[in-house]
Amino acid sequence: MDRSTVLDSVLQQAHVVQVSSVSGVGAVGGIWVDLSNPAESVQFRTAMAVESLPGFRCMCLGDVRFEVFDQEGGRLAVVVLHHGATLRWGQWESDAVLADGRLLLAWLDGHGMPDPLQQFEADRQRTEEGAEEERSWVAAMPAGLEGTVDRILDLSRTGSSPSPELLAELADRLHLTFPDSVERVLALLDWYGSGSGRCSGHPVHESVPGELLGRVPIADLLAALADPRAEERHDAGAVRHLVGWKTRPRQKRDVAGLPEPLRARLLAHARRSGDSDKQGRVERWLAPLRA
Repeated sequence: MDRSTVLDSVLQQAHVVQVSSVSGVGAVGGIWVDLSNPAESVQFRTAMAVESLPGFRCMCLGDVRFEVFDQEGGRLAVVVLHHGATLRWGQWESDAVLADGRLLLAWLDGHGMPDPLQQFEADRQRTEEGAEEERSWVAAMPAGLEGTVDRILDLSRTGSSPSPELLAELADRLHLTFPDSVERVLALLDWYGSGSGRCSGHPVHESVPGELLGRVPIADLLAALADPRAEERHDAGAVRHLVGWKTRPRQKRDVAGLPEPLRARLLAHARRSGDSDKQGRVERWLAPLRA
């Protein structure tokens, strides 16, 4: 028998299933579903259908526990759902990929357990937003850095900081592509203002333009922001850079020396951003002191 269909042969004998949330090493809460009705049984088995056993195991304990019993009350199986996508069962050496994970989540929702579906949808939305932010960030990457995208994005996948060698290579490429310092800084500000735009909790790769901006003399940064070509997207990068965590060797002095019109401009930009963390940072760094 195909290993992916073994569970279904067991579920055909099921009379009732207890469903509960996984917490720690046990389970809390729970609902009982009567599977004696053939239609209910088919619905449950369809939702639990397995597509493949690819050979991997999730490192977490899982989210939802299914304890299946026969008509005499004997336990047939204990299966645990992971992330709305895979099942773990003691009869398998690896986790199994569901044919349609959302179908099982919808089954849970329809039987009084809506949280797994809600969490799945929230996670999916965050993933989609993250992918869109990454596309925006890559699209804003300055000319001359072609061929470095994968190495930079890998920083977020590995959790690594950009190496001095990578930063030196990027700086050299930017100097070759943008000999004019104002154009070079504008390109970096545009890049740093893209993506998530967050001052904290952002993907690691988004720190790269910030690291490069930290090497730019404050005079060059001010010249770029005073240039007629500086737009809202450049202000976004400047705010993120100037009020972030230890982004410049002499950050406090550099920010204190900002011209008042620029200070007011950046403050207004941050207040319009809707980012409460950024707004709080800007109020601390850029807002005028009250008498």
